[in-house]
Order: sequence, then C-alpha cells, then structure tokens
Amino acid sequence: MTEEKQQLEALRDIRSLMQQSSKFLSLSGLSGIFAGVYALVGAYLGHIVISKFLENVKHGTNFTFEYRRMILLSVLICSGVLILSLLTAFYFSNTKSKKLGQKLFDHTTLRLFLNMFIPLLAGGIFCISLLYHGGVYMLLVAPSMLIFYGLALVNGSKYTLHDIRYLGLLEIAIGIASCFYLSAGLWFWAIGFGALHIIYGAYTWFKHDRHL
Repeated sequence: MTEEKQQLEALRDIRSLMQQSSKFLSLSGLSGIFAGVYALVGAYLGHIVISKFLENVKHGTNFTFEYRRMILLSVLICSGVLILSLLTAFYFSNTKSKKLGQKLFDHTTLRLFLNMFIPLLAGGIFCISLLYHGGVYMLLVAPSMLIFYGLALVNGSKYTLHDIRYLGLLEIAIGIASCFYLSAGLWFWAIGFGALHIIYGAYTWFKHDRHL
C-alpha cells in the first residue's frame, strides 16, 4: 500500500512539473481585482468627459475642438487604466512567482504574450480606425475593445490558468450585447473591464492564491 502511495505521489509530482513548464501559473487574482477597480474609475472619468462634451456642444462651442478634446482625454484615460493594470499585474505576478519558486519570464510567458498580443494589436488598430472615421463609428469602440480583449484571453488561456478562458468568453458575450445597445457602451465597458475583472480576480485569489 505504501509503495502504491509513493507511485501516486510521484505521478502527481510529474504532472505538476509538466503543468508548470507549459503554463504561466503566476497570474495573481489580486491583479484582476485592481484592474477592475481601475476600469471602474476610468469609466466614471469617461462619463464625466462625455457629459462635458455634450454640454459644451449644446451650448454652441466649437464642435471639432470639443470632439478632439474628448477623444484625447478618453485615450489618456484608457491608457492610464491599461498602464496601471499592467504595472499592478507585474507586481503581484512577480510576488506570486517568487512564492511558487518559479521564473516570471520564460518561454511560456513569451508564448502567452504572443498569443494575446496578436488579437490585442488587431483590436487596437481597428479601434483607432473607428476613432479616425468618427461619427457613429465611435459608438463601436467599446464593443470592439471588449470583443477583441475577450478573443485575446481565449487565445492565451491555453498557456495560463484555464479559468481565464471563461472570462474571455464572457467579455466577448458582453461586447456582442453592447453592439445592440450602442448608447450604453460605457456601461458595458464598465461591466466587462470593471465588474467582471473584480469577480474573476476574487474567484482566482480564493481558488489559487489565498493559501500562498
């Protein structure tokens, strides 16, 4: 009986080593929570910017100037949310990798990055084209960001925690739903990038991180 237990333990160890070598397991749930909070703050600031734009246009100010100002501020807000999220993800993932005794950057990390980068790059260029054309096309930016981000998560899920695949599918679903309610794009953006990240981050922390 003891020999059988030893064999089972050995098999578990081999399986664990194989999983660690093929998947990026240092992704922290706390980084998801913080990213969600940043997104909600960004959505609130975006709401203020859009409301100010509509108010100024209503009072007869120069439309072109106000439009460009709104776009610039919106891009700055999104960039701020992205940069803070990346820095936070790096900090918590680095901390977790040290606790697990793993390297943060290796060939698995590179494969995860490349598989997520391609959909994100395509989505970013597509969103820029929507902003370039302006008008009603602008309303498709929020749905597009959600859909391409979801595709990036699904594409990269085979190289990290499998749960991230479900987050990606939910992001895609919310993005598609947003396509039919374009005037509420900011709300869908807040749900997808804000609320979902907080829920997923809390779930991941409770499932994988709380005992570290």
